[in-house]
Amino acid sequence: MNLSVRLAAFTALAAALATACAPRTAGTSSSGTDEKSGTLRVWLFQEVDNQPKQHVVDAVLAGFEKAHEGAEVSVEYIPVETRAQRVKAAFNDPKSAPDVIEYGNTDTAGYVRDGGLLDVTREFNAWSEARDTDSTARRSVTVDSRVYGAPYFVGVRALYYRTDIFRELGLAAPRSQAELISTARRIRAEKPGLYGLAVGGAYTYGALPFIWAHGGDLATGEEGSYASALDRPAARKGIKAYASLFGDDNCPAATCAGMTGNDTVTAFASGKAAMAIGGDFSHAAVEAGKVKGKYAVVPLPGVRPGSVAPAFAGGNNIGVLKSTAHRTLAVDLMKRLASKKTQRDLFDAMGFLPTFTDVRRQAAAKEPFVKPFVRTLAAGTEFVPASPAWAQIDSSLVLPTMFQEIVSGKKDVAAASEDAARKMDDAFGSAG
Repeated sequence: MNLSVRLAAFTALAAALATACAPRTAGTSSSGTDEKSGTLRVWLFQEVDNQPKQHVVDAVLAGFEKAHEGAEVSVEYIPVETRAQRVKAAFNDPKSAPDVIEYGNTDTAGYVRDGGLLDVTREFNAWSEARDTDSTARRSVTVDSRVYGAPYFVGVRALYYRTDIFRELGLAAPRSQAELISTARRIRAEKPGLYGLAVGGAYTYGALPFIWAHGGDLATGEEGSYASALDRPAARKGIKAYASLFGDDNCPAATCAGMTGNDTVTAFASGKAAMAIGGDFSHAAVEAGKVKGKYAVVPLPGVRPGSVAPAFAGGNNIGVLKSTAHRTLAVDLMKRLASKKTQRDLFDAMGFLPTFTDVRRQAAAKEPFVKPFVRTLAAGTEFVPASPAWAQIDSSLVLPTMFQEIVSGKKDVAAASEDAARKMDDAFGSAG
């Protein structure tokens, strides 16, 4: 989730997702009408610097209104941090609800469970551009084989490293997780003022690739029926590998146990770490930091030398609310906002990574910094369980608590992962 492409996106995600585990809301049935004129209301997320996004969106709206005489669009840019309350209220009161919304891709299952999103399977499958949507992005709008929106952008993480430090110490970019860990420790030993690899106990989406790379998973099962897999041997290997990076020989637990993904990228950008796991959306923040011109990015290595660890495919989607009285118009606007042209323009304006494979290749050819992230996507990504329970699991900090218990010495990997698995299963059970 995670969400808007800004440095604090995934920090805000945990708080914002809380609404997805709310009980079913009333009044979310379809209006049964399909008006071809009138005003459509749209809610999009407000960016830190919103002007470039607004410029792209305004062009989309101009084309939409020109194509649909008598139709107008009113856009409101809402803060990500307060969107949970706004969306919940919209589901409860269709009269004040927007027709089209931007939402975090981990929200899909919860919003569908709450009856808020319109099933657009037929329109999406008939959309000629949809065939080029990458498979993980399509999964992010799919619940029980039905489609509830269009992917808007995707975000993945890779390994940022200091080229000057690596050159000075005669190091090469690590090609396996074992090399990553040993390299981090060597840097810390030779330069004790630096973290070798900045890691965070509250950095869920930085930890997950370690679990997936060792063959583990968050959960097993299918939509509507999941069981936690955190306490299984493969997952425990990945948990142990990530937890091994906390200590005086790399990133001291006293400091790093409470660090978020935002904190780790800030540590790297400010010159306090030789490596960090950051997203394509972290590029601008790193460029604005002290390490500008002194870093490079490669895919986060997997267990086997030369392999790529599966990354979490975060991002946002565009959906139509089930309560809309303008179904045809709203679906067309959804497609225009998530189209290849719009995603290309948003990449140029904001750095949003496109969800269309062909547009992403074009972006990588235009901007070299995108290439390691595109390679990461091409190597295969993973996603969180397509269950409304994930919102509860994420917002209640099940995984951060597990890692913090391990790195503090309060519990060993087996006990901490068993407790986390039990909490996940409780959430899956309560979600129905």
